[in-house]
Amino acid sequence: MELDVTAQLGDVNFQPASTIEEILQNVRTILTTPVYSVPLDRTFGLSVTMLDAPVPIAQAKLTAEIIAAVHKWEPRARVTKVIYEGDAADGVLRPKVRVRIVGTG
Repeated sequence: MELDVTAQLGDVNFQPASTIEEILQNVRTILTTPVYSVPLDRTFGLSVTMLDAPVPIAQAKLTAEIIAAVHKWEPRARVTKVIYEGDAADGVLRPKVRVRIVGTG
C-alpha cells in the first residue's frame, strides 16, 4: 500500500486510530522538523543546508535527505517517490512524499 504525505504542519494525534495513521504522522513529523531543532536529539529531522542552492540541486539534495531520514527514523515506511509542489521560479519547494508501508502485518 502506497500513500502520500505532505510536509505541512498539523495537529499531533497522541492516539492514532491505526498503525498506518501513526506511521504517516511520523513521516510528516520528520518532513517538518529541521535537524538541530529537537533539544534531546539534535540529529532528528531533515538538514536544511540546501536552502540557498539552485532549485535542481536543492531538489536532489532534499530528496536524498528525505529518503535517508525516513529510512532512519520510520523503518515501517519506504519512500518510493518524492514530488515537489510549489513555484520553483520563486524558490518554493514543498515535498510530497509517497511511502510504502512495510512490516505492519
